[in-house]
Amino acid sequence: MSEEINKNNYSADSIQALEGMEHVRMRPSMYIGDVGVRGLHHLVYEVVDNSIDEAMGGHCDTISVAIN
Repeated sequence: MSEEINKNNYSADSIQALEGMEHVRMRPSMYIGDVGVRGLHHLVYEVVDNSIDEAMGGHCDTISVAIN
């Protein structure tokens, strides 16, 4: 079915519910901003920044990040 016809027949039946992280896998740029090297750096910064916040809040005393 062409995209033009799809737009004209849009209804509640057209909505697809995605489970788990499927929505992120389908459109990662919506959540990360970039799917290249800059996006990877952004993800690493977020993990480290959030870990530091948790440590400063007294929830841990060690931060370990493994990139496979």
